[in-house]
Amino acid sequence: MNYLMSFLIGGFICLLGQIFIDTFKKNNAYLLVAMVVTGCILGFFGLYDKLVEIGHSGATVPLLGFGNSLAKGAMEEATNKGFMGALSGGVIRTAPGVAAALIFGYIAAVIFNPRGDK
Repeated sequence: MNYLMSFLIGGFICLLGQIFIDTFKKNNAYLLVAMVVTGCILGFFGLYDKLVEIGHSGATVPLLGFGNSLAKGAMEEATNKGFMGALSGGVIRTAPGVAAALIFGYIAAVIFNPRGDK
């Protein structure tokens, strides 16, 4: 059942993203920012944790999960270290995911030898 719910929730998030792209005809960067900010807002109101209970990894893998992690890290460190913790908490919490994305992206680029537009 976890696989099914992960697929449905993750697919629904992707569907919302596609609707956003088709409706507003904006650059994909707008969607990325909107998803991260939405994850922050849902986490602030406590709705994101409920979404993760239902959708498991289908809710944590998309950009909503990244935004939620940024917000949680900033809030946790702000309570411990004050203003400077609020600035560094999100970076500290999301650094492993960003590092993994960079490393695996580099490995994929080396293996598959991408070519730019000519």
